[in-house]
Amino acid sequence: MAHFSPEGLTVGKVVETEAYLGRHDPACHSARGPTARNAVMFGPAGFLYVYLIYGMYYCVNVTTDGAEVPAAVLLRALEPVAGVELMGQRRGTSHIRQLCRGPGRLARAMGIDRSLNGTSAVDGPVRFYPPLPGEARPDIVAAPRIGVREAVDWPLRFYIRDNPFVSRR
Repeated sequence: MAHFSPEGLTVGKVVETEAYLGRHDPACHSARGPTARNAVMFGPAGFLYVYLIYGMYYCVNVTTDGAEVPAAVLLRALEPVAGVELMGQRRGTSHIRQLCRGPGRLARAMGIDRSLNGTSAVDGPVRFYPPLPGEARPDIVAAPRIGVREAVDWPLRFYIRDNPFVSRR
């Protein structure tokens, strides 16, 4: 994942995510239908859905389906790759393992806020890229999501086993 911002380029490898499956997933923002906040989820796949939680932290998701299945993947953690100094300035820390560990920290370190809601994850300022050629396939763990009140036991959190940048084990 890369963010081409006016402040500079920041890049991180996605190491932890959570899936939200649309209307039949009670923990998903789209479960109760479209609102001004979640409207992006009811559009095509490949767009950023950015929202504010607790009145202070942004979370960034990527839509994965369409109006019929308004689903998205929450980015929970990144392994910083480039622009680490800028990430540290945004977060107020130089501790690399704390820069992008958790969805709120990730959004702040990457400079993502609500102004990026609805932008393309393919050709917008925040972009996603496939693994590098020859890169080993990671060992992915499936576990219950974190911080949800409904469907708490659904194994829709995915992270790279033993990666030190994962938010929680």
